Amino acid sequence: MQKTNTIELVHFSKNYVDILNDFELPEEQSQFTALPKEISLEMVGQYPIVILSDNIPVGFFVLHATERVKEYSHNPQAMLLTALSIDHKQQGNGYAKKGMLALSEFMKREFKEYNEVVLVVNHKNIPAQNLYLKVGFVDNGERRMGRIGEQIVMNLNI
Repeated sequence: MQKTNTIELVHFSKNYVDILNDFELPEEQSQFTALPKEISLEMVGQYPIVILSDNIPVGFFVLHATERVKEYSHNPQAMLLTALSIDHKQQGNGYAKKGMLALSEFMKREFKEYNEVVLVVNHKNIPAQNLYLKVGFVDNGERRMGRIGEQIVMNLNI
């Protein structure tokens, strides 16, 4: 019998701090993202989002409605997605895919004024590129230079 986990996106709350602070990533992944404990959660216009599986935090990312979005999109109704990570202990269960598939509905419910999510992914981070393409993000050929090399700009219309 296959166990089906309920995946839910929720806004960060202090209830999740201890579990999020225990998140770990192998070095080949940590070079491309940030762990939740490395992110300032108090910035205006930044919305930390937790991916829950059966009410337990398994993943995390940040949505930005800041000036930074303009670096990657000319759409005033776009948000920037950064720092997606799935705790290493929880990887391999499809949580990143399920979490990203839930993003459109979450955006429609929580951020009604926005109609696009944009992100950048390192050209060497093939697993992340494949994930984003599978869940509907589009690579329009736009590239940027990031701190560790070329970045692919991808966007998802909501």
